[in-house]
Amino acid sequence: MKAPLITVDNLCMDFNGMRVLKNISFEIAEGEILGIIGRSGAGKTVLMHLMRGVEQAPTSGKIIYHVAACNGCDYMDVGSAAGKSCPHCSGTLAALDVDLWNESDEHLKRRLMRRTAIMFQRTFALYGDDRVIENVLHALDDIDYPQDKAINRAADLIDQVRLSHRMMHIARDLSGGEKQRVVLARQLAKEPFMLFADEPTGTLDPGTARIVHSMLSDAAKTNNMGMIVTSHFSQVVEDVAHRAILLQDGGIAKIGTPKQIITEFMKGYDDTEKFDAATLGEKVIAARDLFKRYISVDRGVVKAVNGVNFEVYTKEIFGIIGKSGAGKTTLSGIIAGLIEPTSGEMNIRIGEEWIDMTKPGIEERGRATAYIGLLHQEYDLFPHRNVLDNLTDAIGLEFPKELAMRKALITLRMAGFSDEKSREILERMPGQLSEGERHRVALAQVLIREPRIVILDEPTGTMDPITKIDVKHSIMHSREEMEETFVVVSHDMEFVRDICDRLALMRGGKIVQIGRTADVLAILTEEERQLMSRPAA
Repeated sequence: MKAPLITVDNLCMDFNGMRVLKNISFEIAEGEILGIIGRSGAGKTVLMHLMRGVEQAPTSGKIIYHVAACNGCDYMDVGSAAGKSCPHCSGTLAALDVDLWNESDEHLKRRLMRRTAIMFQRTFALYGDDRVIENVLHALDDIDYPQDKAINRAADLIDQVRLSHRMMHIARDLSGGEKQRVVLARQLAKEPFMLFADEPTGTLDPGTARIVHSMLSDAAKTNNMGMIVTSHFSQVVEDVAHRAILLQDGGIAKIGTPKQIITEFMKGYDDTEKFDAATLGEKVIAARDLFKRYISVDRGVVKAVNGVNFEVYTKEIFGIIGKSGAGKTTLSGIIAGLIEPTSGEMNIRIGEEWIDMTKPGIEERGRATAYIGLLHQEYDLFPHRNVLDNLTDAIGLEFPKELAMRKALITLRMAGFSDEKSREILERMPGQLSEGERHRVALAQVLIREPRIVILDEPTGTMDPITKIDVKHSIMHSREEMEETFVVVSHDMEFVRDICDRLALMRGGKIVQIGRTADVLAILTEEERQLMSRPAA
C-alpha cells in the first residue's frame, strides 16, 4: 500500500446536540480511490465536507494530511514527494503533517485546500453565459496559471474529459452530463492530489452517469490523484473504488473491498408492500399540439417539445421517460405553468372547470398553478430556515404552531421519513441534512400545499434504494388516501416500472408512444435501455 495521505482519527460531529458522526477513524493512501456508501442521513456528506475543510469544525477528533510543503512558496504535494525540488520555485519539499482543523494552522489549511478539489451533487457552478473553454480558463486564472500557456492547458483539460467537440458551446446549453464533465475539467485545472466527489452523478441518467464515472476513474489514474466518492448507488462504488466504507447512523459499520461493502449494504433491501390497482377518475390534464421552440446560439432553432398530445386522469401516476435532451423537463415545466409554450393547448381541470395554461392571469393560469406542485431536480430550500419553517412559514402557510408541527410531521412521513426521524429533523437547518434528506424535505414542501397534481422531476436522483422504496410507498399512499395525481419525469426505469400506470416515451421533443408501462418499456431501443437503466443497487 502507498504512503498514507489522510488520517481521520476518532472524528465526531454534533448538530444541535445530536451526534451525526461517531468516532470515525480510517486512512486513505496517496492515489487511492475510496468509496463511501450508506443510506441518506448516514453522514456521508458531513464527513466529506469535514475532510475538505469546509463549513464548521468537527466536535472532536482530527483530520491529518501527510504532505510535502515547499519552503520557498505556497506549493504542496503528497508526502512521498518530500526531498524533491518544487516545480514552481527553487525551493525544496519537506515532509509536513497538517492538522486540518487546528486554528493555528489556518495558513497551512488554505495552502492545502488549493491542492484539493470538490464536485458537489446537483451543483454545476459554471459560468452559464460563457463558452466551455472560457469556463476552464477562469479556473486556470484562479490559480494564477501563466497566461501564455493557459489556452493550450485548457484545451488539454477539455480533451481529457472528452469534450473537445463542445469546446465552443455555451455552458448553459450543455446537457447535465456534459456540464458535470466541464466541472471536472475545472477541478483538474487545480492539479489536485485529492478530489472529493459527493454524489457527482445522482441526478444524471444512468448512461451519462457511467460516462462521468469513467472520466473520474481515468482522471485519477492520469493525474495520480486520490479520490473519495460518496454514493448510495452500489455500482458506482464497485466500478470506481479500490476500497469502500459503509456508514450507518453516523458510524463506520464496515471497511473492506467494494464487493464486501455492497453485500453488507444491501442487507434488508426488501420491497414487499403491495398496493391495489387504482381506479382512475376523470380526465385532469389534456395537451393538444404543444410546441416549444428555443433559439440556441450554437444549434439554431431547438424543438424542445414538438407537437405533443396526451391526457392524464385523476389518481393516475403518469410517467414521462426518454434520454437526456428528449424534452421531458421542458414538457413538465409547461404542465406546471412555468414555461410558456410556443403554440398549442395545455389544459388543467380545476373542480368542474378547465383552465387554459397558455393564458396568463389570476383567473386563468394563476388559478391552476395554486393546485399544482412541482419538485424540480434543481430544487432549493431556504438555507437559513429550519425544516419546520421551510414547510410552513417559508411557503406562506400561516398555521398556529401546534397545527403547523402536526401538519409538518404528517407530511414528512408521506415523504418517506419515519416518525422518529420526522421529529428529529424539524429544528435542523438544511445544511445539517444529507442531500437525500433535503430531497425528501423538498418533496414534503410540495405535498404540504395539498396540490391536486404533483409533478416530480427526477424524484429519486439522490436517494438510496431503501429510501427510494419509502418514497415510492409514500406516493402510492398519497394516491390512495388523498386522490393525488402524479406526473413523474424520470430516468430511473426500475422506479417508473414499479410506480407508473402509463408511460409516455419521448424522442427528439415528440411523444412516440403512450401506453401501459410494461408495453412502453418493451419498445425501448437498446441504446435507450442502456442510457436509462440505473445499475442495480
